Amino acid sequence: MVFQLNIAAIAAVAGQAAWKKVKPIVLKDIFFLPLLGFLGIILLWWIVALSNHELMPTPPEALVANLDYILNPFYQRGPGNLGIGWLLLASLRRVLLGFGIGAIVAIPLGFLIGMSKPAMLAFNPVIQIFKPVSPLAWLPISLAIFNLADPSAIFVIFITSLWPTIINTALGVSSVSKDYLDVARVLEMPRWRQITKIIWPASLPYIFTGLRISLGIAWLVIVAVEMLTGGIGIGFFVWDEWSRLNLSSVFLAVLVIGITGLILDYAVGKLQELVTRRPTVAK
Repeated sequence: MVFQLNIAAIAAVAGQAAWKKVKPIVLKDIFFLPLLGFLGIILLWWIVALSNHELMPTPPEALVANLDYILNPFYQRGPGNLGIGWLLLASLRRVLLGFGIGAIVAIPLGFLIGMSKPAMLAFNPVIQIFKPVSPLAWLPISLAIFNLADPSAIFVIFITSLWPTIINTALGVSSVSKDYLDVARVLEMPRWRQITKIIWPASLPYIFTGLRISLGIAWLVIVAVEMLTGGIGIGFFVWDEWSRLNLSSVFLAVLVIGITGLILDYAVGKLQELVTRRPTVAK
C-alpha cells in the first residue's frame, strides 16, 4: 500500500514538473497568440463598421442579430425556412459526394500517370488545359447535362477537385526511390506486390497532400456554385442574406464556412496520421 502511494506521489510530481515546462508553450502558442489574432480581426471589423455603420454592423450588433441562428441552428419553420445547421449539412453533402467521387477517379489515374510514361504524355496536356479553368465555367456545362442544380453542383465539385489529387499522386508515385524498385525486381517481386508494398506506402503523404488541397478547393467552390444555383445550402444563404442587406448573417456565414473548412482539413490530416502513422506537418 505504501509502495503504491509512493508511486502515485512520484507520478504526480513528475506530471507537475512536465506541466510547468509545457504550460508556457501551450498558453502562448495554442491560446494567447491565436486569441490575439482573432482580437485583431474583430478590432479591424469594428473600426470599418463604425466608419460605415449604415450598412455594416459592429461585432456586438452582429452577435445579437444572429442569436437565433446560433442558439437554434437546426430549426425548421416551413419550406425553405431552415436553420443554418441544415444549410451547412446540405453543402457538406454535396462537397463530400463530389470530392469522394473525384478521389476515386483521381488516385488510380495518378498512379497510372506516375508509373507509365506513355500515360503521362497522354494525360499531361489534358490536365494542363483543364486545370486552370475556373470552377464556375463548368457550371453552365453541368446544368446543360443534368438540368438540375444539385447534381450540377456535385459535378462541378468533382471536376475541380480532380487535379490536385491527380498531380500529387503522380508526383508521389514517380518519386519512389529507384533503389527500392531495383531490389524488388532482383527479388522477382510481382508488379502488384511492388505497388502495394513499396509504391503505395511511399506515395501516401503525397496523396493526402493532394486530397487536402482538393477538399479545400471543393469547399471553396461550393459556396460560389450555390450562390448561382440557389436552393438549400450555405452559399445560397450568403447570397440571400446579402440580397436582404443583412450583413450580420453574412458575417455569421463567413465564420461558419471558415471553421468548417478548418475542421475538414484537420480531419483529413488526422486520417493521414492514422494511415501513415507519421505526424503531419502543418500547412
